[in-house]
Amino acid sequence: QVQLVESGGGLVQAGDSLRLSCAASGRSFGTYAMGWFRQAPGKEREFVAAINWYGDNTYYVDSVKGRFTISRDNNEKTMYLQMNSLKPEDTAVYYCAAMRTLSSDYGTLARREYDYWGQGTQVTVSS
Repeated sequence: QVQLVESGGGLVQAGDSLRLSCAASGRSFGTYAMGWFRQAPGKEREFVAAINWYGDNTYYVDSVKGRFTISRDNNEKTMYLQMNSLKPEDTAVYYCAAMRTLSSDYGTLARREYDYWGQGTQVTVSS
């Protein structure tokens, strides 16, 4: 069993930065791939970024490439999403998720079939 708690969301202006954190509790954090998803009002939850269990493979949706960076600290059982050059279209509730897999396959990590989800943190970017 893994519990995930996101933090770091808030209200910022376009061009600003935020860093989201996802703290995990439970055992074997290092055997889980981790992902960030987001859901804007009236839209489906979409994949944002993922990182494999070891942290040496990362993937991003095209709209955030070059602006967002996903990382993890297995010793601290924490995952991060550094978001730079934020745009109003980044406004959404951001969720972190954990999948028990040693796979580094993009097709696996970009799907929404994760085992555990956090409660979400709101990110609002004003223009």
